[in-house]
Amino acid sequence: MIEVEGVRKRFGRVTALDGVSFRVAPGERVALLGHNGAGKSTLMKLIGGHLLPGEGTVTIAGRSVADAPDAARRALGYVPEEPDCWGYLSARETLDYVVAVRGGGDVEAALALTGLGADADRLVREYSQGMRRKVAIAAALVAHPPALVFDEALNGLDPPSALTIVGELVRRAEAGAAVLVSTHVIDLVPRIATRVVVLRAGRVEVDCPIADLGPGGLAAVFSGASAP
Repeated sequence: MIEVEGVRKRFGRVTALDGVSFRVAPGERVALLGHNGAGKSTLMKLIGGHLLPGEGTVTIAGRSVADAPDAARRALGYVPEEPDCWGYLSARETLDYVVAVRGGGDVEAALALTGLGADADRLVREYSQGMRRKVAIAAALVAHPPALVFDEALNGLDPPSALTIVGELVRRAEAGAAVLVSTHVIDLVPRIATRVVVLRAGRVEVDCPIADLGPGGLAAVFSGASAP
């Protein structure tokens, strides 16, 4: 469903991604991890279509993000690290617009899931940062796309809301969606994902089920211990 093949991306003399390849199949939940500067944000922007690779391909549901961006985006629910919502719309109006563009979706269910129901008719510019992030999450989920990509999307959410969204991602995967989440909240990774992809210096250092990480788990990976 989400396929990254041989992706390289340079910014001037800096190589942000150096031959990255992995895939997320329907029903899989994958956490993308790595130290600051490892290339996670660049990779997520490539998957979301905000950047184009210098080499290699990114496909969503068999559609190239570079060559068929509209078709790829129709299959994708994407939450960027810093979502930029329309401040002059309410949350309900935002979701109504997304549903109109996507051709379907349940606005009331998305508002209830993200806890925005009571404030749904306030303008987004009046919202806190955490509430604005909830609008972006609701917009990504409202039309039930088959691929979900969340870039640090749990940042700024209160713990109950974060756990609610994690539970929904698990349910979406169980229903067949491909889920890819980048996060720095290591304690949440076992709840979010069954597999981890760890980047280091723009390359895939680890790609394996969490259960195969060994007794040291994720802590051993980030302390520099050998990957499984």
